[in-house]
Amino acid sequence: MTEQLGPFTLELPDGVFPLGGDSLALGHFATVRNGQAVCDLGCGGGTLLLLLAERAQRLALTGIERDETAAQAARENLRRNGLGGTILHSDLRQADLPGGQFDLVISNPPYFAAGSGKSGGSARCEETCSLDELCATAKRLLKNGGRFALCHRPERLCDALCALRQHGMEPKRMQLVAHSAAHPPCVVLVEAVRQGRPGLDISPQITQM
Repeated sequence: MTEQLGPFTLELPDGVFPLGGDSLALGHFATVRNGQAVCDLGCGGGTLLLLLAERAQRLALTGIERDETAAQAARENLRRNGLGGTILHSDLRQADLPGGQFDLVISNPPYFAAGSGKSGGSARCEETCSLDELCATAKRLLKNGGRFALCHRPERLCDALCALRQHGMEPKRMQLVAHSAAHPPCVVLVEAVRQGRPGLDISPQITQM
């Protein structure tokens, strides 16, 4: 499958999680600035890295992906589009990266808690990494004042906000996404700041899924 993301071409082989509206929304929601160090936890084929590179220049791009096929696709997508970066084939909880080096950590994580009865495979169910473990990893990798941006299901908003605060990341921005104005929200976007002060800005709902 081939997709055009602004000036970049995204190619995803069979078996790699496809491009979705949630990733597109997150890629445009996250705060990113020129020259920042960025890490995508569970980067798949590199979709979010390309979306961020479209918005800011000279990014130092890093992705962590446990699926070998997806990790190789991410490497090839960076190379094909003339972007430097590092893709680690690793469990994100055990990735060999020094802490405190990233300005932005981003993730489109599994949405459903293990044992919830909901499915979708390892890409959508927390079989190998819980929300708590995801937030712990993001905190370790972020600089003080760095940002963690993620998308999740609206029904798990309380879980997400509590996990962020528990790991020293204060929720600062939030936005809901719906298929249309007539539908309830299907995705929530949240951005938190490591050691940030309390105060949450809620943006108007968008309809772009």
